[in-house]
Amino acid sequence: MHTSLTVGSVTVGSTPLRPHDVVDVARHGAGVVVDEDALRRVADTRALIEALADDPQPHYGISTGFGALATTFIADDRRAQLQASLIRSHAAGTGAEVEREVVRALMLLRLQTLATGRTGVRPAVVETYAALLNAGITPVVREYGSLGCSGDLAPLSHVALAVMGEGEVRDAAGRIRPAADALAAAGIEPLVLREKEGLALINGTDGMLGMLLLAVHDLETLLTTADVAAAISIESQLGTDAVFAADLMALRPQRGQAASAANLRALLAGSPLVASHRGPECTRVQDAYSLRCAPQVHGAARDTLTHAAQIAECELASAVDNPVVTVDGRVESNGNFHGAPVAYVLDFLAIAVADVASMSERRTDRALDVARSNGLPPFLADEVGVDSGLMIAQYAAAGIVSELKRLAAPASVDSIPSSAMQEDHVSMGWAGARKLRRAVDGLARVLAIEVLTGCRALDLRAPLQPAAATGAVHDLVRARVQGPGPDRFVAPEIEAVTELVASGAVARTALALIEGDHA
Repeated sequence: MHTSLTVGSVTVGSTPLRPHDVVDVARHGAGVVVDEDALRRVADTRALIEALADDPQPHYGISTGFGALATTFIADDRRAQLQASLIRSHAAGTGAEVEREVVRALMLLRLQTLATGRTGVRPAVVETYAALLNAGITPVVREYGSLGCSGDLAPLSHVALAVMGEGEVRDAAGRIRPAADALAAAGIEPLVLREKEGLALINGTDGMLGMLLLAVHDLETLLTTADVAAAISIESQLGTDAVFAADLMALRPQRGQAASAANLRALLAGSPLVASHRGPECTRVQDAYSLRCAPQVHGAARDTLTHAAQIAECELASAVDNPVVTVDGRVESNGNFHGAPVAYVLDFLAIAVADVASMSERRTDRALDVARSNGLPPFLADEVGVDSGLMIAQYAAAGIVSELKRLAAPASVDSIPSSAMQEDHVSMGWAGARKLRRAVDGLARVLAIEVLTGCRALDLRAPLQPAAATGAVHDLVRARVQGPGPDRFVAPEIEAVTELVASGAVARTALALIEGDHA
């Protein structure tokens, strides 16, 4: 979906980008400004590259071919063709078009590396990448093509191709146009790449890192939403909050678990529903694991997310290229383009997402089962036997969870050799990032179905009332979706609540009603 450029900008080149900077540029259309000192560093480094280009001794990527052709010397009059050929041949993506926010993220992250002065490009290259972002021009990048080593070669090559005025782009209005036309309309001069610049534009982990940063941003909201959904389920199914006591959590000092349990205590505080069965007349000893162990599972996911965010921030502070120009002026080959650090946490997050969604679906199923819901009607139906209630909404959640389990299979262990065995071990980080994006979307939908189900269950507990925070979420949902009644078209209701979940409205509404910031 197209997002218009917004007021505000992010400065590139002075300090490493922050995660929210990437989200602002990628998703919300913020512009970029390149730091003047960074442009001076870039110019100084370029002078070193041009001196090496004049050296009769071959230097990889400057006066030689690439990859398995690294020992082939390229004469001066053929080097512009060499750079253009590199980009054209490497722009070999295929499949569905990649989302605009992903392409903007990888463009911004490559721009940041170019602005470090460690890649050897001319200042004009840096300025042109910034100009494309600010003009809202988004190169068309395809789903398949990257092995995550040497970086995201094919996706980044499609971007570089557009900077050369070739290939296809989407303009600021979202229309597909030839790159040359879109650049001309924006007053941007296409680049003619010179020595080293082709490699500098495509040797990076920018695509997988961009998708990781967007996923981390979304999961920060979704894991809080998972606590909210669990609280609604616990309350509406007459579960207990006693198991979330701080002293019980202190016996196992896992940080994520403590944060999730604190959320649950605050969300359920003062609940008349919970209080209604707290006395000695209650004969239930223990809740099912999907209710009782919510902070243990949600907390483990939080800890996984913390680890992934730390890896992402390290990668944000990196200058990934090969060869790279060191601070003292050496041009050195290296292996920093290998995506393993990012690929591992992309896979790790997919595991956590699948498990959180799996637990959510189990809570939904309990609410619909008359044998386990503690007095709720079968499937929360209005007229049992005539109406099916939310029966098939649970089917949808189960189907998504089944897919999430498949998406949790790691991509990073599936190396496939390439480039005549020169690149004999690859990270598959791009593939891990693509499946994580689908998994994050699935988690939002599974949580939405739990929230939808839990809110109907709360209605059916009347006149008993929920806690302030869960009640506020119930009212938010009721502003978009009707309460209990005869069967009606369910799909639009699931979509409406999914939008509330994905936008962060459910999490924000709940957090506004609890004391302190437990998220």
